[in-house]
This record gives sequence, structure tokens and C-alpha cells, in this order.
Amino acid sequence: MAALGVLDEIVDTARYPLAEPEDPGRRSAVRRARTELDESGCTVLRGFIRPELTETLRAQGEAMAPHAYYEVERVNAYNIPLDTELPADHPGRIVLERGNAFVPRDRIPGDALIHRLYTDRRFQRFVADCFGLAELHEFADPLAGLCLNVVAPGMSHPWHFDTNEFTVSMLTQPAESGGIFEYCPNIRTPEAERLDDVRAVLTGSGERLIQRLDLRPGDLQLFRGRFSLHRVSPVAGAGQRHSAIFAYTDRPGVIGTVERTRQLFGRVLPDHLAAAADVVRGDRLLD
Repeated sequence: MAALGVLDEIVDTARYPLAEPEDPGRRSAVRRARTELDESGCTVLRGFIRPELTETLRAQGEAMAPHAYYEVERVNAYNIPLDTELPADHPGRIVLERGNAFVPRDRIPGDALIHRLYTDRRFQRFVADCFGLAELHEFADPLAGLCLNVVAPGMSHPWHFDTNEFTVSMLTQPAESGGIFEYCPNIRTPEAERLDDVRAVLTGSGERLIQRLDLRPGDLQLFRGRFSLHRVSPVAGAGQRHSAIFAYTDRPGVIGTVERTRQLFGRVLPDHLAAAADVVRGDRLLD
């Protein structure tokens, strides 16, 4: 047990034996994840966290939630400035209201379950194998690398694309009602924006492109959010919806833009300003 450390303490290793790369259970989990990621850009590993820790996971998230930055903003699906020059029919001209909030990495305790899991090398290796990557790096952004997404009743996280190619998330507290994760599998590619499909979803005529997930606390979700438009639908009821977002990339040094960082956290750090002059991206898609 001592050799496993974080994995043995936090992960349900009876279901997901991650320590040994050649373990049949691990290989099976990786194989299934790769298949589903290739088909739809998303996979869910049910009950990834030990069931006896789901209440700890929830309580820790609840303690972090007051540190979230709250501000309802007008945004677009690409999280670029609303005054960006775009063709008249470009979906980036469609204005959305973002009412969710984020607890940044520098407000998440180092001993929190989500922080310990995010930084664990064996966990990172498992995630890399699921995505079919030779290596995986923590998102270098000092605020967005690991965060807690908080959606209060009456609010939502509107349709958007992720900056980073590979996103790992975990619901820590469900909404009483609503708060459903909705996504459009591979609606764009590194070579094509597919603006007509994106516009259809944003204007309510793209139902055929949308899939929905029933997530439970402790489920691990692996997602290619740079290519799949996605959102959290409006939350209803008395409680907030909380989810941990573990951001990884296949290249070192990726940091969020100044504009998007200010939107999400209400502040920027010197790292963001320095990175603005030398943006690291693997494609030419709108952010």
C-alpha cells in the first residue's frame, strides 16, 4: 500500500488498478477510454474515487467554493473579445451570458484530494495513456491548471471551447436540478472550424449535434474540449454545482490568454502577461 501512495488512498484501485502498466484491469480501462475518446471525444470512468471519500470530496469543494471569482459576463463561445472583427454571420458574434465561477489553483489547498490526484505522476501517466499521448504536462497556467468550477442556482456555464486540448474533470457536488453536462462531439477539428454547425448549436437548431452526460460525484471524465463545444446547463434548486477541472496538455508551457484569464478569475499574473507575446498553441483555431 505504501508504494501506491495517492492512488491507493484516493482511487478505487479494485476497479482501476493503475499502479502497474501491464495490469489487465488497467489495460482494459485504457483501451475503453481510447475507444470512446476516438468516437466521441469523451469518456467517463464511473466510481473512480473510493466511495467512502465522496463526502470528503464534496466537503472540500464546499470549503473552497467561497474563494471563487463571481461576475456575470457577456462572452462568446470562443472566449475572445466581443469586439473582435469577424464576418457578420460568424458564431463568434453570438453573445452568451457566463454566470459560473472558478476557484483558481492558488486557492486550492495542497492536501485537497483533487490537488493530490492532479499532481500524482502515476495518475498523469494513466491519463496520458488514455489519451494516447507519449507524455502529458500539467497546464502551466498558475490559475487555470487546476480549479473548481462553481455554478450557482440560476446560473450556467455557457457553450464554449477549451484552450487546452485535454481536460480531465470530476463532479464533486451535483446540482439539485439541472446542471447537465452537454457537448457536441468533435464539432470542429484542428483543420476546420465548422462554423455552420457551431452556429446551429448556439442558435438552438443543432439539437442533433448535442449529447448529454449523467455525471455522479467521484466519476472521472476525460474530454477533448478544444474540439467539442460544451456547456453546463442552467442550475436549479437550492445548491450549487461543483466540479474539479484538471487541465493537462501534450506540450509544456501552455498558459491561458490575458483576456480569458481576466474573464474567469478577475485578475492576471505576470506569467500571463509574459506568455501573451509568445503564445504556445498547436493549431490556428480561435481560442
